[in-house]
Amino acid sequence: MRRVPQQARSRAMVERIVEAARVVLVRDGYEAFTTNRVADQASVSPGSLYQYFPDKSALVAVVMDRWSTEISDRIASSLVGAGPVDVQDPGTVRAIADALLAALEADAGLLRIMWEELPAVRHRTAQHALEQRVRELLAVYLAAAGVGTADPAARAWVLVMAVENVAVRWVLDRPPVSRDALLDEFTALAGGSSPRGRPGFRQDGGR
Repeated sequence: MRRVPQQARSRAMVERIVEAARVVLVRDGYEAFTTNRVADQASVSPGSLYQYFPDKSALVAVVMDRWSTEISDRIASSLVGAGPVDVQDPGTVRAIADALLAALEADAGLLRIMWEELPAVRHRTAQHALEQRVRELLAVYLAAAGVGTADPAARAWVLVMAVENVAVRWVLDRPPVSRDALLDEFTALAGGSSPRGRPGFRQDGGR
């Protein structure tokens, strides 16, 4: 931001601008997103907007950063609600995958903007920041739960990277795969067995 609002009235206006930017970004897409459209949506003058945000990029950065924080908060709430459980239990992997999936589903519009419309450099920066937040969150959760792993950070990295891209494509593309079936596959992937207790494939390709 160009400047930090000090008075309550100014802070309220900035919040209105950011919320308007989010609406315009999802509604019109990144290419059609302009500061004038945001100002119209927020019912403020372009001059008032420019007091705090110098350009389109600054607005988009704030919107995406807040969205990443919201995802982290949703995942944290889901994991805390599940309580401390053993990650060796397939149900734990399923719960973690379910939390990630629910967080991504909550605002598919912004998810699509990040993955498909932002310029490549900004896309990777925003994506890496989100991945890091989620990995750190899972690592803390796994360590606090006392799971059977010497390196919670490594396990968190594997879980996040294994689930992320598939979950994103499922949310955006809506393939003919049910949510339960997807969670079964995530559990099988992490646990090395096929869904619902069926025997898994060995590394040599046999049964």
